Amino acid sequence: MSETDPYLWLEEVEGERALAWVRERNAETRAELAASEGFDALVAELREVLDAPDRIPYTRRRGAHLYNFWQSAEHTRGIWRRTTLEEYRTDEPSWDVLLDLDALAAEEDEDWTWAGAQVLRPGFRRALVSLARGGGDAVVVREYDLEQRAFVADGFRLPEAKTDIGWIDEDHVFVGTDEGPGSLTASGYPRTVRRWRRGTPLTDAELVHEGAASDLAVSAWHDPTEGFARDFVVRYRDFWHHETYLRDQDGELRRLDVPDDADSSVHREWLLVTPKAPWLDRPAGSLLAFRLDDFLAGHRDPDVLFTPDPRTSLAGHSWTRHHLVVETLQDVASRLHVLTPGAGPDGRWEIRELADVPPLASAALTDTDPDTGDEYFLSITGHLTPPSLHRGEIGGPGERIKQAPERFDATGLDARQYFATSADGTRVPYTVVGRHDRLPGPTLLTGYGGFEVSLTPSYDTVRGRAWLARGGTYVVAGIRGGGEYGPEWHRSALKADRHRAYEDFEAVARDLVARGVTTPERLGITGASNGGLLMGAMLVRSPELFGAVVAHVPLLDMLRFHTLLAGASWTAEYGNPDDPADRPHLAALSPYHRLAGDRPYPPVLLTTSTRDDRVHPGHARKAAARLRELGHRVLLHETLSGGHAGASDHEQTAYNSALEHTFLWRTLRPEAG
Repeated sequence: MSETDPYLWLEEVEGERALAWVRERNAETRAELAASEGFDALVAELREVLDAPDRIPYTRRRGAHLYNFWQSAEHTRGIWRRTTLEEYRTDEPSWDVLLDLDALAAEEDEDWTWAGAQVLRPGFRRALVSLARGGGDAVVVREYDLEQRAFVADGFRLPEAKTDIGWIDEDHVFVGTDEGPGSLTASGYPRTVRRWRRGTPLTDAELVHEGAASDLAVSAWHDPTEGFARDFVVRYRDFWHHETYLRDQDGELRRLDVPDDADSSVHREWLLVTPKAPWLDRPAGSLLAFRLDDFLAGHRDPDVLFTPDPRTSLAGHSWTRHHLVVETLQDVASRLHVLTPGAGPDGRWEIRELADVPPLASAALTDTDPDTGDEYFLSITGHLTPPSLHRGEIGGPGERIKQAPERFDATGLDARQYFATSADGTRVPYTVVGRHDRLPGPTLLTGYGGFEVSLTPSYDTVRGRAWLARGGTYVVAGIRGGGEYGPEWHRSALKADRHRAYEDFEAVARDLVARGVTTPERLGITGASNGGLLMGAMLVRSPELFGAVVAHVPLLDMLRFHTLLAGASWTAEYGNPDDPADRPHLAALSPYHRLAGDRPYPPVLLTTSTRDDRVHPGHARKAAARLRELGHRVLLHETLSGGHAGASDHEQTAYNSALEHTFLWRTLRPEAG
């Protein structure tokens, strides 16, 4: 490819010429896939499972109520609602609707999607509601009165921006937002954070902290825990390095002396730290506990709550009022333990198992009560196991409070874990889901391999209906760059070592063929976002291994990603194209620049969204244009809304999924098309 990019005009997100070109590509994709026999029936079938009224309505406790946001056939944009625990226990709870997004969008003639709400503690009377146009990351913020069921006319209100806002008390918030030139970082996030008082102009608000333009962002929040109220300020230097400060009543900042790449959190008297590199003679990925006051006084002898091993990593932790629940992964399967300070030998921490989790399953806390009690909600699921929701209080019996039904026919299906050997000898886990007595057959392989994100077992109703129930085999690979085995697993594929993630994925593909699961021409791959970059890398590195490639909202131009929307925030993960030390490996991996006309490629489906303000739609557009120019088979589908998720409602989700699976079936099993 020449140094001059002939398709820069496709980076004009809403440029007239670019949108006309997108409409042409969408029309081609509709004609090729959506006009095929059975497509409309598949959309309807997927819409049915997405809208199913007996889905589990996951909640978050705020005071006496359990809050839930719900989308359905009747409420396509969704409703924000709440109920009591007593009602929630019933098969058909009575819900108190707080905000109807469909009605609001119709009234204001806006394409509103839900972006969350922060409810003021401890009174739970006011909320800061975030609304996104078309599902983007930028939001409009409005204060909402939960008793009056109305937006507060003279309340806190901010125009569309990538805003960070949180309650201090009823009359004050911490806020970082777009205040005009110079107020945002190069990544497009707030560079300043202010303490804003009700009824005053934002421009008059007290400046709490100001970062550099090269930073990722700055943020502040208030912990209102009674007896432990504190203010915190964080300067995010990049995606993986940050500085955390305590802010006193005089506005002075005192830095927490933890490594800048460590995760840290404070609950009441406790400071928890997870170092990403060895620290205090403890390995990366440990969980260390300090009494905060002792730590501030110089104490550095932690209580060691978790130490990783080659098969086990820390997945997360959550506090109740008196206990800490720790989630770990052992070869990508979940384990849960309760840790109680002061209850063990010599007054140290007691550790006991919270729940017995089945093999190859995921267990995750969906909510806890860190303020007043020891309540927890726990979801357990697997590739072929519909989710169940359990509630309990630490130390007491638990109860299964909700159970999702089966959404697809899993007769004869099972899930089996294997390990492939990568180019450098590393063991890479992957799970094969399907009928093992009907192989080889059409197989779909997915992976992510970035940002320390772990791919764990989950019950995917759409994939189940559209792929597994129709005879396909589904494979999930836990490649390096992710978090399946902790920080070292992630760091081993950072920047110039990114190729290790790609070698892992290729190793899994080869192992699938060697085991007789599939053949190259019947092996499709799919991934989104960073996983879309993985798909692009596979296309240009090893096209002979695959029969079809699907990349959703992908990064593909790795020499310009840092100039597009939020791309500058990912240089800590990939490297900086403007840095002479990084540019060579980025040029070597950039799929857009490595596309060639003299090498056969499998058919490609690219999807993106005009309203994706995180990963620029230009990545997918330009790659589609280049593939067309070189004479390869490629389809592009771009939704006009949906943000980085690619869809903002169930109708869009069902349509997009039907496109993907129709493409895969027609390509990997032509007789089915």
